[in-house]
Amino acid sequence: MDARRALEQAVPVTRGEDLDRLAAALQRGEVVAIPTDTVYGLAVDAGSVDAAASVFALKRRPDSVALPLLVASTDQAAQLAAPEALERLEQLARSFWPGALTIVVARAAGTNLHVGGDPATIGLRCPEHPLVRELCSIVGPLATTSANRHGEQPCSSADEVRTLFGSELLVLDGGPCAGEPSTVISLVGPEPVLLRAGPVPFEVIGAALAPPRGRGPT
Repeated sequence: MDARRALEQAVPVTRGEDLDRLAAALQRGEVVAIPTDTVYGLAVDAGSVDAAASVFALKRRPDSVALPLLVASTDQAAQLAAPEALERLEQLARSFWPGALTIVVARAAGTNLHVGGDPATIGLRCPEHPLVRELCSIVGPLATTSANRHGEQPCSSADEVRTLFGSELLVLDGGPCAGEPSTVISLVGPEPVLLRAGPVPFEVIGAALAPPRGRGPT
């Protein structure tokens, strides 16, 4: 099943009450599990120190491995990126967001984020799932990681998440999410670097960043 077909099956969830419960839990600093356009993810409010610590512990992930952020829009992402990163970030966002591309950029000074890893950088993605973007609009950027123990296969259904993490974890059942984890690239240096292969081919990303060709002499 391709990612777009999985998304079509995942979208029909109850929005009103379920969305409110999920947003309230995130604002209390709880870890929740959500469907995305790729796989099920564990999500927390990126501004909460305790929430970030909880998700690292739950996943058994070292905090040296940063959590990427899901954002509602390119505008929300731009508030977190350093000024020198904006041009290339927005260039790729126009081509691939919403979608399965995580972009690591230099982080804006003064951002109050608790995501582990290098405090000078941040990984950003705008997902192709309207529910998740709506949550990010309500709560703010969400620190996320695939719903699995560190180094294991991601969960592709709410039942798998409950089996792995227990019934105490709030899980939004959005149907099967059988997509591939996102492509991850770094724009921290002068040239893009592929950090993880995924649905968006690296060569296509490079082409999107290439300057437009000038017209030859007439």
